[in-house]
Amino acid sequence: MEVHIHPSWKKQLQPEFEKAYFKDLMAFVDQEYEKHTCYPKKEDIFNAFNWCPFDQVKVVIIGQDPYHGAGQANGLCFSVNDGIAHPPSLRNIFKELGDNVAKPYPNSGNLESWAKQGVLMLNATLTVRQGMAGSHQKKGWETFTNCVIQTVSNQKTNVVFLLWGSFAKQKSKLIDASKHSIIESGHPSPLSANRGYWFGNKCFSKTNFLFEQAGVPPIDW
Repeated sequence: MEVHIHPSWKKQLQPEFEKAYFKDLMAFVDQEYEKHTCYPKKEDIFNAFNWCPFDQVKVVIIGQDPYHGAGQANGLCFSVNDGIAHPPSLRNIFKELGDNVAKPYPNSGNLESWAKQGVLMLNATLTVRQGMAGSHQKKGWETFTNCVIQTVSNQKTNVVFLLWGSFAKQKSKLIDASKHSIIESGHPSPLSANRGYWFGNKCFSKTNFLFEQAGVPPIDW
């Protein structure tokens, strides 16, 4: 599979594309998309990078897997296409957003506007087979996305990493906390949120407070 990724990211990640594991991964993805229904659409797999160029990254949100239902995944973690019903985690994100920064609940669950403001919305695994959560895990995507996180950490400064839930928190070891800010909370999924680990975390206002302190324009969540 040919990698269609923003030139700013290609410059940073080109060495990864040449590695054997990545070539094997692309062959696996090609085969899966040929034999099965997979998400997101092939042209959307690298949307997180194409909508948020490397030089514009201000925030990193780490998810685990794309949505595996029809028409949901669009290449941005937690985001769904326009007109698609909001999954439970996304509903809880919007509820916390309303409580935290008084943002009205939106009609669309498409978070492209966040990406265009410098929010890298990165799933650890970028593809999935329909109806089979985790089906493309441990095929090489995690090696690639760990490299992405380390590249942002190494090459940039003052990025805010939002680590939601235990899976995302494990990525903290890839981040240089002396150069960046890490804000941890529970996961927005109902299981975590209903236990009190998500609501009230105020991660959106905390992020913008850090930017305001640094004289950087805040995110319009």
